Amino acid sequence: MIVQRILKNTKWELLLFFLLTGSLAAITLYIGTITGVIVVHDSRVWIYDVAGVVVLTLIIGYVAGRRIQGRIDPMHLNMLQVAKGNLSVRMPETVDQTFAGVYQEFNNMTDAVEKKMQLLQQLGEKEVMEKEQAAEKAVLEERRRLARDLHDTVSQQLFAIHMAASSLPKVLENNEEQAHLVMDQLILMSNTAQKQMRALIAQLRPMELVGKTLAEALDQWFPDYCRQNGLKGIKDMDLHGDMSEAKEHQLFLIVQEAMANIVKHAGAKLVSLSLREGPRQVVLSISDDGQGFSSTYQKQGSYGLTTMRERAEKLGGHVEIISKPGAGTTIRVHIPKFEDSKRGERE
Repeated sequence: MIVQRILKNTKWELLLFFLLTGSLAAITLYIGTITGVIVVHDSRVWIYDVAGVVVLTLIIGYVAGRRIQGRIDPMHLNMLQVAKGNLSVRMPETVDQTFAGVYQEFNNMTDAVEKKMQLLQQLGEKEVMEKEQAAEKAVLEERRRLARDLHDTVSQQLFAIHMAASSLPKVLENNEEQAHLVMDQLILMSNTAQKQMRALIAQLRPMELVGKTLAEALDQWFPDYCRQNGLKGIKDMDLHGDMSEAKEHQLFLIVQEAMANIVKHAGAKLVSLSLREGPRQVVLSISDDGQGFSSTYQKQGSYGLTTMRERAEKLGGHVEIISKPGAGTTIRVHIPKFEDSKRGERE
């Protein structure tokens, strides 16, 4: 079992080969001494020689293993960086011909992935903007419908209330009993108009990003949302203001979805929002001190978590969800940036 574990690690496998080589050399020396091929006057000398050979091969094997492992570890680290969305990493040039080809292939592969991800992001942004334009048309149509509903329902109810209220003084003078009926009708109609107005208002949704940058929208929306839902909010933003409209739109929707999940499920009191824009990556992090959840629930997923993942993946990014029962939840979103993404968008 131990040998199998050793053979799975290149460094220890190389060290084992050196040890076997040293052992074979020591056995050969011992056999030569016994058969008389090698004459040793003092028996202790060959014991020292055997021990020296074994120790020397161990040292040489360890050094050689460390050197090889030292060339493998940077590539492993860069692969992890690429997996997390940082496509700017590259392997340095090396004089070691064994690894030079591997490093170059890794750089070529990363270049290809970066170009494809950039194209994917541009297509995703285009899709987002097309959907946004379609949504704006739908909003305009919905506003027209609401205007018609207001005219056909609340406006007519208010007109009826006005007519009934205007006739009430004369009815009260002529027939008090009939006046009470009119007042009951007024109460009923006003109550109906109020319900209709509430229903129409409930259908309206404010467009938080219209005419604002992402930072401006979050400065206004985040503290208001925390206050309305009894949360203490901490906000830390470092934005350069050169993000595309599609990225800002998707990130804002992800923030809204994450905050809605916290209010519905987390039972949290404190929420921390961090949004930082680097030269090659945008990182959004939202943490709460709520009840958290297990990895089983995370694998099953919920509608909110799935929606956030889909929004990030449209822009070539990904979402990390870190949570344990009783230890709160952290949602971290990585969106890659490309230097000429804005130029490609304009073209």
